[in-house]
Amino acid sequence: MTRAAVLGAGSWGTTFAKVLADAGCAVTLHARRAELVTAMVATRENGEYLPGVRLPDAIRPTGDAEEALDDADVVVLAVPSQTLRQNLTAWAPLLPPGVTLLSLMKGVELGTTKRMSEVIREVTGAGEDRVAVLSGPNLAREIAEEQPAATVIACTDTDRAEALQAACHTRYFRPYTNPDLVGCELGGALKNVIALAAGIAEGLGYGDNTRASLITRGLAETSRLGVALGAEPSTFAGLAGLGDLVATCSSPLSRNRTFGEKLGRGMTVAEVEQTTRQTAEGVKTCRSVLDLARAHDVYVPITEAVVRVCHEGESAARMVREIMSREAKPE
Repeated sequence: MTRAAVLGAGSWGTTFAKVLADAGCAVTLHARRAELVTAMVATRENGEYLPGVRLPDAIRPTGDAEEALDDADVVVLAVPSQTLRQNLTAWAPLLPPGVTLLSLMKGVELGTTKRMSEVIREVTGAGEDRVAVLSGPNLAREIAEEQPAATVIACTDTDRAEALQAACHTRYFRPYTNPDLVGCELGGALKNVIALAAGIAEGLGYGDNTRASLITRGLAETSRLGVALGAEPSTFAGLAGLGDLVATCSSPLSRNRTFGEKLGRGMTVAEVEQTTRQTAEGVKTCRSVLDLARAHDVYVPITEAVVRVCHEGESAARMVREIMSREAKPE
């Protein structure tokens, strides 16, 4: 039986712990706050992030990272991307030798412009073959309710990717494998930025044509940056690219789309953050993505526009006008 430690008990970490347990793994779920651990143990439910969803008996909540990591075969990292380095620095000495490290995070680190797998390797000293990424159209609530969904597990080690695939394959959750770590990570990070733009358009009252245009051009933007960094172009036509982008730009369950919608209705970033408990990764990631794109001389106009709204005080309405008035060119 695979022993999995999930570090991070937010909605996606808790949901994936459920997936692993339903697939037959023994799972420890680490939460930072003692009161959340106590509540999960007592009620068998994560009432803060997934109310109404019962935790399988195979999940053991704990607030002790050392206990969670003891003898684990797989360590799943499910914390906000901008906190990964700090958290992992504390956890790294506790990791079992040779353990597989699976990232659920979708972001690019501020300051360093490193992808999450690069941060993991840097902090832990793990080789590339030990680090995997899971990405796809995976809205946590739907998966927790066991609605059918698919995902991609990216790892340069095929055997390790297939072992992870087996560890999380259930009747409602279908994982595929892909060796393109770079493409899968960038697809997951940039879709949050494009979803903010789609949400802004929704908040301004625009409809399906606008959203479809943003999704399509956002995919082109993601592909340009990915190819410049060595990704396979075909990755962006799959689950970790187009699939994740469509789900995140279209669903009211998407934190980033919902955040953008509130911006489009006239709220400031600070005002939205005061009303939103969960992390909208794209708000911070848009800046690191723009830095990464500029470092590789890649044109990312939607990302630039989102940065102006989120961090430079530009109005949402002006953002849309500027995107539409750019110089006409071939597709």
